[in-house]
Amino acid sequence: MPALPHSDRTSRAEQTERDPRWPAVLGRDPSQDGHFVYGVRTTGVYCRPSCPARLARPENVSFHRSCEEAEAAGLRPCRRCRPEAESRAEEQARLVAAACRRIDAAAMPPALETLAREAGLSPFHFHRLFRSVAGLTPRAYAEAARNRRLRLELDRPDGTVTEAIYDAGFSSSSRFYERTDAVLGMTPTAYRSGGPEVEIRFAVGECSLGSILVGQTPKGVCAILIGDDPDALARDLQDRFPKARLIGGDAGFEAVVASVVGLVEAPGLGLDLPLDLRGTAFQERVWQALRLVPAGETVSYKDLARRIGEPRSVRAVARACGANKVAVAIPCHRVVRSDGALSGYRWGVDRKRALLDREARAAAGEPRPAP
Repeated sequence: MPALPHSDRTSRAEQTERDPRWPAVLGRDPSQDGHFVYGVRTTGVYCRPSCPARLARPENVSFHRSCEEAEAAGLRPCRRCRPEAESRAEEQARLVAAACRRIDAAAMPPALETLAREAGLSPFHFHRLFRSVAGLTPRAYAEAARNRRLRLELDRPDGTVTEAIYDAGFSSSSRFYERTDAVLGMTPTAYRSGGPEVEIRFAVGECSLGSILVGQTPKGVCAILIGDDPDALARDLQDRFPKARLIGGDAGFEAVVASVVGLVEAPGLGLDLPLDLRGTAFQERVWQALRLVPAGETVSYKDLARRIGEPRSVRAVARACGANKVAVAIPCHRVVRSDGALSGYRWGVDRKRALLDREARAAAGEPRPAP
């Protein structure tokens, strides 16, 4: 290709060096594989961020969101890092996803040795891989899957509580009752009747995005709802927990609300409070993956599905995002469409845009505009 004029080379180099993806290329960061690829103008190829090939000059580099986008720009895949093939991270996610499906379908949790053998790994390496990808151990995942089945069984109008316990995969009712509070947060009878024994403290505050309701059980924050009408938020909480005992927060609860408002105003700080999340095993995997998306970055529904090893479950991932009850703490606002456009958001697209804009400014080191 003909050489670029000096001024153009300088401009291109500066643009590349300012791009937040450039450090990943410099560091050959494998954790960024699958998030983007980069093209090299002088060779006409595109590579993974972790490609071990000699680094290109920044003025010759272009960034692309996918292999398809890079090839549409006239680039061909690198033969060394093979960006169009399944990456090591994608392979690992696929193995863990297969193990998750195996656990979900089993009446009794499969042994670690069985799961490892099916993945072609030793029990030690499979356990370490599963935990790094899924965010919890195979045993913890199996317990979550069993607890989910129990909730489904208890939701059925027919059958006894004892039948539900055994059908969910518990080996004995006595073993279950030893852990009933950890599994359901209440007795099975109370759960079946709509949670009348659950106490939820709540309070409504104000933030830059409007009114915000915070609900907390003894286990942690169970709801962060944002809207324009405080009364509507309170009704929403009541609809979600129709038989729970809702208690207005006292003066001490103001600190909890203040922490949540602080999270909304500066999402990158994180929330130093426990969460009480109750969802299906699949939803919990999606929510765990969402919590790993850094502030200032976005991910598509398709990429999020790939990260949990379920590339064909894009719609299910979107539904899991929509089922999120704790705004910002589970950052579903960081999920966008594949073309980068903002899609639906439970608390309004305008609020989603505002959250992403302030996170992008914070990541770039820009001060937040005055309200």
